[in-house]
Amino acid sequence: MTTKPTEKEASIDIMEVVNGRMEFCVLGTSPLIHNRMSQKTWFELLAPKGKKTMAEKSSTMKHDPIREFRDSPYRMMDSKSPALIAVMPTAFKKAMGTAALDMPGARKAQILRLIYVEGEMLQIYGIPKLFMAITRSADMNRTPDVRTRALMPEWACKLTISFAKPMLREQSIANLLAAAGFQSGIGDWRQEKGSGSYGAFKLVSADDKDFQRIVKTMGRKEQQEALDNPVAYNEETQEMLSWFDVEVRRRGFKVAA
Repeated sequence: MTTKPTEKEASIDIMEVVNGRMEFCVLGTSPLIHNRMSQKTWFELLAPKGKKTMAEKSSTMKHDPIREFRDSPYRMMDSKSPALIAVMPTAFKKAMGTAALDMPGARKAQILRLIYVEGEMLQIYGIPKLFMAITRSADMNRTPDVRTRALMPEWACKLTISFAKPMLREQSIANLLAAAGFQSGIGDWRQEKGSGSYGAFKLVSADDKDFQRIVKTMGRKEQQEALDNPVAYNEETQEMLSWFDVEVRRRGFKVAA
């Protein structure tokens, strides 16, 4: 004989979830290296060319530093946006998820489900400079190569984070984002990777002097000028870039398309 469940046993309580929303001003504490995949790579994935012939290899340079520099940052499609260069919001979301791994009481998967960084792209203020560095490929031999990317020595950003309340509180979101800026960072060779320390940031008020200076003087117009007329970030980059320019002319090569 079965008994009918009581009203207390049959009821299920569902916690009311409220959408919280906070805006933050972020100021870079170490240079930001942009890491968008180049258009050349995109197109070759879409329509592979196949292996080059010996004649093609002997008449074409492997790299085009200026083009790689200009291709490395994301860009805002809206011509009226105050900044030209952008980053994906997921960069900050992933940084917060990584920071949660090292914080007691927080779980990465749960944090990623409960937060949302608003927007398709986030505007980044700062002047991009051409940065060349020796990297290692992911193959078995760890083959060395040279990568050219846009690097911002100074940068700033505004972002809005939506989150689920009461599972997360305002102070928890601020703590996570602050921790992400120190422990994870964004962009290439970031703090999270261990060997690098780029892309770190801190939270500041909207009236912070450095934040205001970068936003007012390093926007769309200045960024376009920097992309049109590249300046080397450091002496090593300048040496490699100068050698490349001379060598291309000396050999009569055409730059890789």
